[in-house]
Amino acid sequence: MSLASKGLVDTADSDLNSVRNENAGGNQLFPVFLKLNKLHTVVIGAGKVGLEKLTAIMHNCNTARVTVISAAVIHEVSALAVAYPTINVIQKSFVDSDLDGVDLVIAATDDSALNAYIRESAHQRKLLINVADKPDLCDFYLGSIVKKGDLKIGISTNGKSPTIAKRLREVLDENIPDEIDITLQQMAGLRNTLSGDFAAKVKHLNEITSVLVEPKIERKNLRWLIWLFIIFGLGIAITALWFNEPEFRAYAQQIDQSFYYFLGAGFLFAMVDGAIGMSYGVTSTAFSISMGISPASASMAVHLSEIMSNGIAGWMHYRMGNVNWKLFKLLILPGILGAAVGAGLISSLEHYAMYTKPLVSIYTLTLGGVILSKAFKTAKKKSADKIKRISLLGLGGGFIDAVGGGGWGSIVLSSLIAGGRHPRFSLGTVKLTRFFIAMIGSLVFLTMLNGAPWSAIAGLIIGSALAAPIAARISNRISVKLIMVAVGIIVILVSLKSIVAFVSKVI
Repeated sequence: MSLASKGLVDTADSDLNSVRNENAGGNQLFPVFLKLNKLHTVVIGAGKVGLEKLTAIMHNCNTARVTVISAAVIHEVSALAVAYPTINVIQKSFVDSDLDGVDLVIAATDDSALNAYIRESAHQRKLLINVADKPDLCDFYLGSIVKKGDLKIGISTNGKSPTIAKRLREVLDENIPDEIDITLQQMAGLRNTLSGDFAAKVKHLNEITSVLVEPKIERKNLRWLIWLFIIFGLGIAITALWFNEPEFRAYAQQIDQSFYYFLGAGFLFAMVDGAIGMSYGVTSTAFSISMGISPASASMAVHLSEIMSNGIAGWMHYRMGNVNWKLFKLLILPGILGAAVGAGLISSLEHYAMYTKPLVSIYTLTLGGVILSKAFKTAKKKSADKIKRISLLGLGGGFIDAVGGGGWGSIVLSSLIAGGRHPRFSLGTVKLTRFFIAMIGSLVFLTMLNGAPWSAIAGLIIGSALAAPIAARISNRISVKLIMVAVGIIVILVSLKSIVAFVSKVI
């Protein structure tokens, strides 16, 4: 009885036109996915090659029923059998009766004559066999597999180069996010809610998923065109009011000149933050202190401006599906608690701003050095061990961010990515949590501080809000290294300026 008739093979959809090319060159293999938990697989050989084959099987199906037969068994195979109860190791020499009642055969010995004998015995029973490192003797190959939850992608080079297949698997595994499994589960849930016949269900699912394959260039160009017209329209309106309405010109001239400085700074810093995912708080705080604002007021200005900018950016990342909700839940409450405590501490020291200002400048100077060093670090392979103490990271990040006026992105985002988290989902999650942390920190600052530099705050709020929708879409599209170098140098220079000014007053 064939595997398909036993209901043990899940085959991919094939194009009927490919039948015409059955005699053409190229890879003639037909990919199938076997339900190994319902089959009996025999692996002959328990050395290093047998271990490799057995590990591949159990990695893809941890309930696969496998019998291992070998006269010599290495320790690693025995350990694997202990870890997986469905593995049965029999230490003896192979005889052809060992293939009775078997569905699949894998020959993994270093004895060519024995492998040939195993193959002959398998074919006499009409069994499919894989012979390790002998493509010409194989009925099927064990291809490289990319596994992301319920998503599984098989890669075959027709036996020509397992190394190429392995490299392709690494590339796909790196670039396909783990969160793709969440999308699969959601689509499965949606499919179960649909009513009607098969054709109606397919039509509805095609409509929902069409956004994944439809051309996006025109829609992207349309969005940029809309933003261009909005900015151009605002420019025309303001210019017209300035030259034609004396009252408007008089009102604009009464506005504190610092508003315009902070407006431009807020827009620039938010754009930079969108490109590298960090440094808005650090750059804004360093700039504010250099303009004569106290550390507590500078941190309040930063947090107030980040309510709107991070709210917009967080919403954009949410709409683009860039939020890891499990990570969000681990960060949000500790981050809020840390921000509240930090804001309360720095606000209570407002009367000692002369002394706290150089301390905060030293902090921003340090972060500037961190950003600069990250720009020149050689890229390393992503760690397989993701950072574990996420709640503690959120608590510390929220506290330091409130005290120093920035650092949430520099500390939390950098740690998540360095710990193996996906950069895009980490960025989206950090942006959304930043909205709530900025809101709580701002409430504490407003409650404890008597006055505030409202011109500077208004400039940062409006500037960062204008940049937020654009910044969310330019991440990773421009030279991150160049921006990080520029930001690091600027933050270091501005911080040094504040420190030197303090030292000059003391002397």
